[in-house]
Amino acid sequence: MTKSWSPQRWANSITTMLNAVYGDAPERFPVNIPQLAKEYSKQRFPDDPITLVKGASLPGFDGALYRAPSPKKGWGIVYNDAIRSPGRINFTLGHEFGHYLLHRLAYPDGMECGDQDMVRWDSEYAQIEQQANEFAVGLLMPLDDFRRQIDPKAKPTLDEIGACAARYDVSLIAATLRWLQFTERRSVLVVSRDGYVLWARSSDRALKTGAYFKTVGRPPIAVPALSLAARSDPLNSKGAIEHGADVWLAEPCEEIALVSDHYDFTISLLHLGRAEKRTWMDEDEVEDSFDLMRRKLRIE
Repeated sequence: MTKSWSPQRWANSITTMLNAVYGDAPERFPVNIPQLAKEYSKQRFPDDPITLVKGASLPGFDGALYRAPSPKKGWGIVYNDAIRSPGRINFTLGHEFGHYLLHRLAYPDGMECGDQDMVRWDSEYAQIEQQANEFAVGLLMPLDDFRRQIDPKAKPTLDEIGACAARYDVSLIAATLRWLQFTERRSVLVVSRDGYVLWARSSDRALKTGAYFKTVGRPPIAVPALSLAARSDPLNSKGAIEHGADVWLAEPCEEIALVSDHYDFTISLLHLGRAEKRTWMDEDEVEDSFDLMRRKLRIE
């Protein structure tokens, strides 16, 4: 039964349909979630469709899925109209569409989603939030198309990843996290504020070679004094710089940094060199870095 489909199966099924409809036409991306959600739900679930997609005042929330008030039928997707980032709005819509497909039967009164759920979709949230994010990622940024935009072996700049963010109408962070899922490079995304790391995400190859930051349940990590992220002047914290082994992660790397236009934080993408796969980790490292992150994400 489709109600037990996984987030990725839902995303793949709809992606296959959209590919058949649009082919390589320019209209294929970005995905028009309001139109898609209404038309698809009407065809697939005619007695329980999405009938409304709109912005409204939602203090403390990015988005919500609401059941239509009686005696009306169907559902409404609402996003916080105070959000300034179009990409974050689009991801929110995809997230709520995921809730509709995956969770409406278990939550017949609907649900509201916090204002961090769509910014940090790689983080530890309730299972349903994780599943809705996984669906949105798969639908908005299909891996086969993303790989055509950036080769898995390439070392992209934030401008190049930003071009993909524009193609899919998502935030730069969302596009970077998606790229980290398929790149063959050792790279790490670090998001920082006021001189401290908020959170970080490593590519699979970086993680396997011990290049990661432990941020969950740990004291705050100060960004390196010589890093671009540590510079107080936003104009000087943008760009790219080569670091020696005395700055990030005790090995040479290239740091590409950008101050977010919509949020008070700095994005640093660290491109590392080659490294041998680590053959050992102590028990704490295994739980905290590799298995734990895979269990949280469930997106690879």
